[in-house]
Amino acid sequence: MQHFRVWDGKLDVFQQDTLLSSMAAWTAFGELAILYNCTRTASVRAVSRVCAWALEREAFQNIMRRTAETRHDQYRHFLRSVSLLANLPEDKLSKIVDCLEVEYYNKGDYVIHEGEKGSTFYIIARGTVKVTQTTKNSDSPQIINTLHTGDYFGEKALISDDVRSANIVADDDGVECLLMDRQTFDQTVGTFAELQKSLRGYVATLDRDDLQRHARKSSLSRRQSPTPPPDVVRLSNLAAAFSPFRPLDHMDIVATLGVGGFARVELVKVKGDDVTFALKVIKKKHVVDNRQQEHIHSERRILAEARSPFIVRLFRTFRDDKYVYMLLEACLGGEVWSLLRDRGSFNETTAKFCVGCVTEAFEYLHRKGILYRDLKPENLMLDSEGYVKLVDFGFAKRLRGGQKTWTFCGTPEYVAPEIILNKGHNLSVDFWSLGILVFELLTGSPPFTGSDQMATYTIILKGVDKMDFPKKIGKRPEDLIRKLCRGNPSERLGNMKGGIGDIKKHRWFNGFNWVGLKAQTLTSPLKTHVSGPLDHSHFDVYPPDDKIPPDELSGWDADF
Repeated sequence: MQHFRVWDGKLDVFQQDTLLSSMAAWTAFGELAILYNCTRTASVRAVSRVCAWALEREAFQNIMRRTAETRHDQYRHFLRSVSLLANLPEDKLSKIVDCLEVEYYNKGDYVIHEGEKGSTFYIIARGTVKVTQTTKNSDSPQIINTLHTGDYFGEKALISDDVRSANIVADDDGVECLLMDRQTFDQTVGTFAELQKSLRGYVATLDRDDLQRHARKSSLSRRQSPTPPPDVVRLSNLAAAFSPFRPLDHMDIVATLGVGGFARVELVKVKGDDVTFALKVIKKKHVVDNRQQEHIHSERRILAEARSPFIVRLFRTFRDDKYVYMLLEACLGGEVWSLLRDRGSFNETTAKFCVGCVTEAFEYLHRKGILYRDLKPENLMLDSEGYVKLVDFGFAKRLRGGQKTWTFCGTPEYVAPEIILNKGHNLSVDFWSLGILVFELLTGSPPFTGSDQMATYTIILKGVDKMDFPKKIGKRPEDLIRKLCRGNPSERLGNMKGGIGDIKKHRWFNGFNWVGLKAQTLTSPLKTHVSGPLDHSHFDVYPPDDKIPPDELSGWDADF
């Protein structure tokens, strides 16, 4: 896929043989193609001889990724040279990198004035500065040092208010400084005293783990998984008994629960029993044509190990020549999206319960280093008790501490700005999407919606600070949304030193029973009547799929 910019000539834009517009020199088109693999919405035909620049999506993304990674590595190297920060764990150092701001100075500009109080720490990313100081023997400041790229100053400001003991003056044009103030530092990774305390604990843990390495190999020292409830054991045993290649030999299709671009989800019943499952049926050829093999593998791996009451349970997988199958827990309470559509919006009690379930799911996933990336009401299912479960993990990905990923994915209205700008993203995009979800549950529609996808992305990049909130959103949920949707990922609620606990402690959740939610003893305001395991009345009716896909025998699904 390519993005074009016309250098010379004229082009006409058609949609189903209808002329929509014309384009002359300096016009750009196809901009969505550099973000992700999208279907063209119109045809463009040359009217005259045309010269145009073309940029391939892969080339654009590689350039952006290499540039950002190089900059990130350079900044991290700078921080490692600072004695106060040298021993920080990688994840905390990466957060500091993300919080660094950039300022530029021309020759003669003062970066710091002697005698002033300061709370900002600086690193020289490019250029040279002079350090000058007033002495008893001179009325004017004297040069006492010269600092170059990679040098730093004002580091004491990260500990306490620092009375500057010297002037820092730019010695040439275009001096580039990276800076961070103590308030941002404290909110993002903790105060310096807290960091030192946690660092001592971190080192002690490493030492203890080293001493116990042999003990961990012993079965007696292994941490045992909690015993699953009897109904889950029964479902697991039934699922394990199915043929690895023909699951439908043992099951009857009751109804279709959902339809997507890659798959259908069928409610299936075990023959001779009233036990039901949700069977996700994925067309292998479609997966290969769209190069989504790794996403399907990632979904399988993550769901296979997930053990949370707020995440749909995967029992096993199958494959044949045309499809791969995922045998999942059946959530018969329906989709949150369907309920929201029918009601128009949720009251605060209902929205709070729904967001609480998602927050618990995120806490479980993030603790394992798993990024979800596809939050929206359509991916929230209700079990028979009205508890919310995350489904569809096709965009989920496991990250190492401090790592970022670059794939452009997600629902346009829920995409975080750093994904649009191709800056690389991490777990913080889930907190952005949580803020969007709160807004949509309370109003019935997401906050950022344009006439097309590019218009939506443009509105997102303007930021939540430019928005006027509707009156139906109270001050407390508005404050939560604004804090979750901060433009700087490191400043988002949930992604600072307090972690997801900061979300749970937000005043919108005052009085909310988190203990009851986690234990699932709290009565759900989303509970609907489910008459039994065959009741699919809370789902829309879908026509059957009469198109049988061709065989796909490349073997990418060998481990299903």
